Amino acid sequence: MTQSQRIKYSLLIAVATLALMLGLSYLQTHGVITEKTFQYLAMGVAVVVVIINGIMRRKVIRS
Repeated sequence: MTQSQRIKYSLLIAVATLALMLGLSYLQTHGVITEKTFQYLAMGVAVVVVIINGIMRRKVIRS
């Protein structure tokens, strides 16, 4: 994976994460999910993003 590919994927992940968090926030404000569920899902999203970023970083270094 080249540096430019990593930047593109990073931007895609950032936009997807923003959309997901806005969607979760919408569901929470409309009473579909509770505040506690929102917190757990937000933490899960953060962990997944950190793992994906670490994998991409390794692929750039090895290239």
